[in-house]
Amino acid sequence: MSAGGDADDGAPHFDDGFFAGFLTLLRWRRDVRSFDPRTVPDAELALALAACDLAPSVGNSQPWRFVTVADPQRRAAVRASFLRCNAEALAAQPDDRAPLYARLKLEGLDTAPVHLAVFCDEGTTQGHGLGIRTMREMLRYSVVTAIHNFWLAARCRGLGVGWVSIIEPDVVAAALDVPTEWQLVAYLCVGYPRALDDVPELEREGWQARSEGGLRLIQR
Repeated sequence: MSAGGDADDGAPHFDDGFFAGFLTLLRWRRDVRSFDPRTVPDAELALALAACDLAPSVGNSQPWRFVTVADPQRRAAVRASFLRCNAEALAAQPDDRAPLYARLKLEGLDTAPVHLAVFCDEGTTQGHGLGIRTMREMLRYSVVTAIHNFWLAARCRGLGVGWVSIIEPDVVAAALDVPTEWQLVAYLCVGYPRALDDVPELEREGWQARSEGGLRLIQR
């Protein structure tokens, strides 16, 4: 970012150097599955989490609710859910892909020092319902923007994040004893990565390459 602001309103000017650095951050924001056992300092985690409240949200509702999962029994319930779902997913794979699926490391539950369950508060009154009458899912989309902010901020602080989606949302919500109107959006494993790469792990393992020019821009 250049040192000077806009002459009219004092807004910062994001120059080409800043943009290049931003693209580098996006390129190196990878889904991490293998973590170093080092403890994450509370201050470092707090810095990354603070970025969540800079995310856009429908009606300024800020419906994201982050739950730190430290209790061993609660973590065990989440891991048991993953094992059930992962076994079912493996059984559903076609014969030619099952061996590859079995080799993938799809979660970091055993090694990540920090577990975060991220919920959408579907019952929030903040925002007064603005923007959700016809698209209530905008509440959950708002939570995803907060997660992305956290992910990028965590990467800036040297932390890795892994999103575990092979779990049962209702089981996780029950294990964490959260309000019934909270709906699980993400279960995140956070910690210092054992290794870094700018190529997605699923691409490196031969599961699926990233499409060149994957953006589909259609004009009407």
